[in-house]
Amino acid sequence: TMKITDSCSPSNKPGFPKKILGNKLEDKHLCNCCHNILRRPFQAQCGHRFCSYCFNRTVSNGPQKCNACIKEDIFEDPTSILKQGCAFPDNAVRREVESLSAVCINESCTWKGSIKDYELNHEGRCEFMIIPCPSCKERIRYNEQERHNERECPERTLNCKYCKEPFHFKNIKAHDEICPKYPMICEGCAKKKIPREKYVDHIKFCSKFRTPCRFHVVGCDMSVSTAASSSSSSSGPPGPPTSAPLPPPPTLAPTLSVSTSFTPLPSSVGAALELQLHSEKTKVAELGRRCTELEVKSGTFENVVCVLNREVERFATTMEASNRQHKLDQDKIEALSNKVRQLERTVGLKDLTVAEMEGRLREMSATTFDGVFVWRISDFAKKRQDAIAGRAPAMFSPAFYTSKYGYKMCLRIYLNGDGTGRGSHLSLFFVVMRGLSDALLKWPFNQKVTLMLLDQSNREHIIDAFRPDVTSSSFQRPVSEMNIASGCPLFCPLSKLDAKNSYIRDDTIFIKAIVDLTGL
Repeated sequence: TMKITDSCSPSNKPGFPKKILGNKLEDKHLCNCCHNILRRPFQAQCGHRFCSYCFNRTVSNGPQKCNACIKEDIFEDPTSILKQGCAFPDNAVRREVESLSAVCINESCTWKGSIKDYELNHEGRCEFMIIPCPSCKERIRYNEQERHNERECPERTLNCKYCKEPFHFKNIKAHDEICPKYPMICEGCAKKKIPREKYVDHIKFCSKFRTPCRFHVVGCDMSVSTAASSSSSSSGPPGPPTSAPLPPPPTLAPTLSVSTSFTPLPSSVGAALELQLHSEKTKVAELGRRCTELEVKSGTFENVVCVLNREVERFATTMEASNRQHKLDQDKIEALSNKVRQLERTVGLKDLTVAEMEGRLREMSATTFDGVFVWRISDFAKKRQDAIAGRAPAMFSPAFYTSKYGYKMCLRIYLNGDGTGRGSHLSLFFVVMRGLSDALLKWPFNQKVTLMLLDQSNREHIIDAFRPDVTSSSFQRPVSEMNIASGCPLFCPLSKLDAKNSYIRDDTIFIKAIVDLTGL
C-alpha cells in the first residue's frame, strides 16, 4: 500500500462529517478510527475499513492492534495487527461512498449533491462555513472575512490619518497620545491643528498661554503668562555696584539684601497652609488606622486561606482516590460486559441447538420402523391455498424406515398436483432417502409400495400401488440426501376432495404408506 504525505491531498484529511448524510447513515460507511464517513477507504487484513489518513497516522509509529477487532472481541494474531503494507485501497467502497447523496453541514447553506461533488467542489469553499479569524481567533463566516477584517476585528491594523504610520486598532488611543502629527489646540490663543511635534515651540512664544506659578508646589494657585514668566525669571534685584558701597542713610534701620526673586507669602496664605497641613496629618492618621484594620483583616484572611488550602488538599486526595475507584469500577463493568456478550453468544448457540434437537425429536416421534407410515396433514385449506398460489407447491413427510437398520424413506405430496396432474389432481410420490445403513442393504430398492388416502369413516380409501422400476435412478442407492421422487401424479382428483366426503375432516387429511417387507 502507498502512504500519502502530500498536505494538499484529500487523503491527508480524516473522514467526512457524519451530518452530510442526514438520516441515511450506515455503520458500514464509517471509519473504524475517526468514526466519520470513509474518505479514500483502506481495508485491513482483518476486514475493517479506515480512511487512508487515519490508517497511515495509526501505523506511523509502528504496528498497532486493531481497536475494532478488540471491541468486537474477534481479535486474532497476526490478522488484527495493523502495519504498513497490510491494507489496500478499497475502491469498491470508495465508489459506493462517493456516490451517496450529501447535503452541506453549514447552517443556511442549501447545497446538495454527491459526496464526490462535495469533496471536489464544495468542501472548504462554502460561503457559510465557520472559520476562526487568523488575528483575533473569533469564529466568523467565510463570506464575512473581508468585512470583519476591515471593520470588526479588534486585532486589525490601521494607518494613522495624521502620520500615516500603521498601528493595531486596540492601540488607537495609545497611538493618539504619542502621534507626532496629532492636532493640538493652544489653551492660550485657541489656535487649532497644531502638530504635537510643534506644540512645545508654539507655547514658548505664545503671549496668551498661561502656565502655573513655579511656586505652586508650596501652595501658589496663580498662573502667569509665558512672557511674564520669562521676564520675571530673567529679571532680579540689582547687584551691588562695582565701586565701593555707599554708606546707608543714618535715619533708616539697616536692611538685609537677599539676592533672590522669591516674594514672602502673605500671612493669610501661611495660615491656609497650616490648616491644610493639619488636615493632611489627620488624613494620614486615619489612613494609618485603616491600614492597621486591613492588616488584621489580612491576617484573618490568611488563616482562612490556610484552612481552605488544607481542605482543598484533602478534597484532592479524596478525588484522586475516587478516580482510582472509578477506574477500577469501569474496568470491572467492561469485564462484566464482555462476559455478558460471551454468555449471550453461548445462549444463542444453545437456543439453536435446542431448536435443532426439538426438530429432530418431532421427526423421531413421527418415525416408524415397520414399513407402515401414517402422515397427518392439518390446516389442509391453508396449505392447499399456498400450493395454488405457488408459495409452497410441495410438502415432504417425516422419514420412516422398513426396520431399525432398513431403508430410509419419505413421502412427497403436491396439494394442487404436479406434472400431468397439476391443477386437477392431488399428486403423491414415494422417495428413497440416504440412510446410515445403506451399505448393508440390497440395491436397487425392489419392495412393493402402497399409497393410500384414508377415508376417515373407514368406508372407501383411495389406494394406489406400484412395484419399483429397478432400472430407474429413483431406486438406486442414494448418493445425495434423497433420490428423485417416484409415484402417482394422478393419485386423486381434486374434485373428489371438494365434494362432500369423509377424506377431509376438521381441516385434516391422512396419507398412509405401506412398504411390503417380503424378502427383507
